[in-house]
Amino acid sequence: MRWTLLCRVVDNFGDIGFAWRLAADLAGRGEQVRLAVDDASALAWMAPGGAAGIEVVAWEAATAAGCDVLVETFGCGWPEAVAAELVARAARPVCVNVEHLSAEPFVERSHGLPSPRFTVGGEPLPTWYFYPGFGDGTGGLLREPSLLQRRAAFGDGRAWLAGLGIERRRDERCVSLFCYPNPAADGLLDALSIEPTLLLLTPGSATRQALELLGPGLRRGSLRALPLPALSQVDFDHLLWSCDLNVVRGEDSLVRAVWAGAPFLWQAYVQDDAAHAAKVDAFLDRFLAGASTGLAAAVRRLFSTWNGLAGAVAAPDLGAIDRAEWAAHSLRWRDGLAAQPDLTSALLGFVASKR
Repeated sequence: MRWTLLCRVVDNFGDIGFAWRLAADLAGRGEQVRLAVDDASALAWMAPGGAAGIEVVAWEAATAAGCDVLVETFGCGWPEAVAAELVARAARPVCVNVEHLSAEPFVERSHGLPSPRFTVGGEPLPTWYFYPGFGDGTGGLLREPSLLQRRAAFGDGRAWLAGLGIERRRDERCVSLFCYPNPAADGLLDALSIEPTLLLLTPGSATRQALELLGPGLRRGSLRALPLPALSQVDFDHLLWSCDLNVVRGEDSLVRAVWAGAPFLWQAYVQDDAAHAAKVDAFLDRFLAGASTGLAAAVRRLFSTWNGLAGAVAAPDLGAIDRAEWAAHSLRWRDGLAAQPDLTSALLGFVASKR
């Protein structure tokens, strides 16, 4: 089929990151994809080689002409020209709004429901809600068909790190940091500095905060930090696969940390109305189902502190968590999610049912 994907870049890289992964996964399965985005600059480092089967166009150049499926990501809306084309077409594409990822209960209730739109003249232009999620009643998570096989073949990441000029010492724990500005960052650095740790800093907020808190030497106690260059999406996966603990933010990197199968600490996108608190709690309810009482309590405290939900700023307590138990639980949860349909497969099936 022929697809038009629409994306507006609000801030950070989650919007375009998700849109590109979806476009690339569709194209990898033989679909033809046109990606219309209002700011494609991040693709220069995120997907430097592009991908066969994907045409990237400016938002203003978006068109529904010739497409079988029109997807707006995160309720970004339609360009005026696209809306006019849809009114004029007798045979319209299937229109889908792929929404934000959440573990909250409303996702199961809302997934697959119609989202009515109307022309100026009152004619219906039906759109369907498609919600990513962690349960069987959702659209699932993005997972390319070969992802877990590639993860298994990758190994411990030391060879990949060496290719970046980074030597991981034999006794070092390896941790990645990809975060928003966070008052708890100093406490996290303290917790990591207790034992030999190689902290790999992604560009942007993680590197800026580390430089401010550690100084230009980027060291504290037994911790040494190294800044990384901007990584493509493929190499961002490699980073997560190389680490014993991944500190991630937003939606796309959370999903990739889940598929890495290692312990992770997630920072939700902070919202002024504190709606992110419900998102964190709902996610932990799912993630910690089946965990021991001790592990569940310790991980919940850690996530609460890192997300600023524990009141006064406190130091994240990594020492309270049994590391081997956390790793085993993360791997079991990953494998359980992998038994569910992936998002692209579910989307293809959903679209087929609406044509």
